[in-house]
Amino acid sequence: MTTHPARLLRELINGDELVIAPGVYDGLTATLVERAGFPAAYVSGASASVSVLGRPDLGLMSAGEVAAHVVRLRGATSLPLIVDIDTGYGNELNVRHAVETHIRLGAAAIHIEDQVFPKRCGHLNGKTVVDKEEAVRKVRAAVAARGSNDLVIIARTDALTPLGLDEAIDRGRRFADAGADMVFVEAPENRHQMDRITRGIDVPLVINVIAGSRTPLLTASDYAGLGYRLGIYPFVNIAAASAAVDSALTRLRETGLPPRDAAGPAELFGTVGLDDWLQWPDRLGTAKPPSPARPATGKENS
Repeated sequence: MTTHPARLLRELINGDELVIAPGVYDGLTATLVERAGFPAAYVSGASASVSVLGRPDLGLMSAGEVAAHVVRLRGATSLPLIVDIDTGYGNELNVRHAVETHIRLGAAAIHIEDQVFPKRCGHLNGKTVVDKEEAVRKVRAAVAARGSNDLVIIARTDALTPLGLDEAIDRGRRFADAGADMVFVEAPENRHQMDRITRGIDVPLVINVIAGSRTPLLTASDYAGLGYRLGIYPFVNIAAASAAVDSALTRLRETGLPPRDAAGPAELFGTVGLDDWLQWPDRLGTAKPPSPARPATGKENS
């Protein structure tokens, strides 16, 4: 029996190593992350905004657009998906709707943050956060909406930059008390801050790893040693793709030729399962379909 993605993510978080979840933004990157052997994938709101809308991460994607995005990714990979639902798209009722939607879509986890809507990327300047009590109510709403489902609720605070470390830690504690399974304190700027965060909040913690951001780049084992259990890497794929595509287009404009080492159709289609799709019709004749259950007639015991 296949383990449900949310249950599997919980088991991974309880392990001894940092769970590395690279960011995915389309079916190809979801396929590549799974093929590379990673245990989970992160559905980054920033990567979604850049790839789907061609816009910066400023809270521009609607709840419906994010849900449709998750549907496509869910169809491309069996990995546990950790989904960024920004600020929950409104008040506690909107949070409930978002959580129930992503349970139906098969998400393994969601994270909800305490920025003022419209939010912005956590590593940009000018962030503001809502009142602490409002933030706690939204976390409590997410937990209540989850009910008995295994969905992992991650509560994120962006309070460190505008309000300081003590306030961020206090919010993290309050989120844990409200029932959050994990806490995500965004944008710590040094090891001292990370150490205080992991010592000060008594639930598993999330670290956001982005090159060129506020947070120091460390190895996965270093983050695990500091006490983090889940590492999300939102830009690792989309930044690499952007650079590669820009280089290919520059070559095409300058020389009239595509890159010499570019994948051909067979190789690219093979990455997303060409052989399986072509062989599937031939396997239909060898697989015995399950017998459907007969409807009851009421005469079985007559």
